Amino acid sequence: MANKEPTQDGTAETDGLEIPELVSRPRRNRKSEAVRSLVRETHLRRDNLIWPLFVVDGSSQKIPIDSMPDCFRYSPDVLVTEAKEAFKRGIPAVALFPALPDSLKDRLGTESTNPEGLLQRTVRQLKDALPELAVITDVALDPYSSDGHDGIVEDGEILNDETLEVLAAMSVSQAEAGADIIAPSDMMDGRVGRIREALDAAGFTSVSILSYSAKYASAFYGPFRDALDSEPRSGDKKTYQMDPANCEEAVREVFLDEEEGADIVMVKPALAYLDVIARVKSETMLPVAAYNVSGEYAMLKAAARLGWLDEEAAVMETLLAIRRAGADMILTYFARDVAERL
Repeated sequence: MANKEPTQDGTAETDGLEIPELVSRPRRNRKSEAVRSLVRETHLRRDNLIWPLFVVDGSSQKIPIDSMPDCFRYSPDVLVTEAKEAFKRGIPAVALFPALPDSLKDRLGTESTNPEGLLQRTVRQLKDALPELAVITDVALDPYSSDGHDGIVEDGEILNDETLEVLAAMSVSQAEAGADIIAPSDMMDGRVGRIREALDAAGFTSVSILSYSAKYASAFYGPFRDALDSEPRSGDKKTYQMDPANCEEAVREVFLDEEEGADIVMVKPALAYLDVIARVKSETMLPVAAYNVSGEYAMLKAAARLGWLDEEAAVMETLLAIRRAGADMILTYFARDVAERL
């Protein structure tokens, strides 16, 4: 064993090398998994996860989404089966997104308030089969609009105030079907307040609002729009979704949604906006959600399939980073697989 006699100047001598006598050695807290687990600051748990699901009409349908490997469009009966399995694995909530044929779309999104519409029927089936599961429903016009925008379009302009009335009616229809949490993703000004007013007036005071408070005009939504066929037919969404360059604006949006009655606020996307998640978390007392969006999912899947990344390790690191930034809950397409690992 090497000699480590201390010298007069406070160093130790080992085989002719002078080694400082260190008082603080952070590596002591990393020396084994048992010790690392004791000092770990951030934890990813099953109850942090929300699983987004795409639903199509019909029965016995499980249709692959090309741009989102291992993700599918499910008919309601199959979706219920998948949700049951996810719930068994500890996932407490799902978020539903309907994929409708063009024949049901019009400029006013009329199908969005149909009590026998695809989304409403799916919510009822889910709640009948799994009453303990939290069901989150999306509120925006784009799945129902022939224009592919989140609001009513007139002469190329997205109409804000006229859209609010449709969003409010849509929210009440979803609540009547049994939705636990209404999630407006449209980014119209004042929509949280109008939805809260409509829900309360209809007697749904216990239905929560998860607001997409800081939803950016991101390049990472492509696969999602492919899954729902909800690409804008003209123009883009930059007049209502946020500029990716802005962070202070996100805080303003969160404050407005708080004042209007939001119960949970969200930042979307997540991975390219970790700084925004951290800033929002520091500014609000409300729970903060983050959406690990389709483009983020597709990137990891593609790299893993090419053998460039260890998928399991990269996914866990990604979701842990989103939690570390401050997200209390994460919408992620990896939810069911991660729940099984956890």
